[in-house]
Amino acid sequence: MVEEKAKSVEAVESAEFRKETALDRWVPKTKLGREVFEGKITDIDEILKSGDKIIESEIVDKLVPNIKSELILIGGRTGKGGGIQRIPVKITATMKRSGRRFTTNAFVAVGNEDGLVGIGKGSAVEARNAIEKAMRRAKMNLMRVKRGCGHWECGCDTPHSIQFKTYGKSGSVKVYIMPAPKGVGLVADDETKKILRIAGIKDAYVKTFGNTSTRFNLIAAIYDALKRLYIYEKV
Repeated sequence: MVEEKAKSVEAVESAEFRKETALDRWVPKTKLGREVFEGKITDIDEILKSGDKIIESEIVDKLVPNIKSELILIGGRTGKGGGIQRIPVKITATMKRSGRRFTTNAFVAVGNEDGLVGIGKGSAVEARNAIEKAMRRAKMNLMRVKRGCGHWECGCDTPHSIQFKTYGKSGSVKVYIMPAPKGVGLVADDETKKILRIAGIKDAYVKTFGNTSTRFNLIAAIYDALKRLYIYEKV
């Protein structure tokens, strides 16, 4: 377990180093990328409000240099005393004529701990490449989270929680995220805390239903719930 975590941390650090190197060698391929590269767009919110699709992850690296990443523990293996030990990567096998072919899957959440969050899944033969691919896709799925103070006991008007109860679904998993007063913290499991914390939500109650051991569906449901915070947004 310790070895797997050490390898994952090393892979994340390697991906961060590659990000800096790739940004130095970045040649934009899209109109949006060229506008960011030339300095015509200097704020990520301008892109998110316009609804333009981000196809190059370097756009996010350029506009949000302080973005952070969290590995979601989607894999598992048998523990020494029984049960399941969670690991950061999931390894699947496909049987071919020449033998088994293994694929490594990774799931990453990115954000700046101040209202920006994105999730992405990557698959590759090596764990390092899978994590790097997941980080790129998470940056391309970046969105702004609508935060606030929606609990009746608080009313501090600071963006420490969410404004109202929201609901999300993915597969068999259903989640409810509810506002909490300041100081309560995140009342949720460890993996859910990762995406809420990296999104900048400090206080919230989370209630889940379904097969939450499937971490991909759990985090995707949380992401869907955060996206639904704009359901009452005026057009």
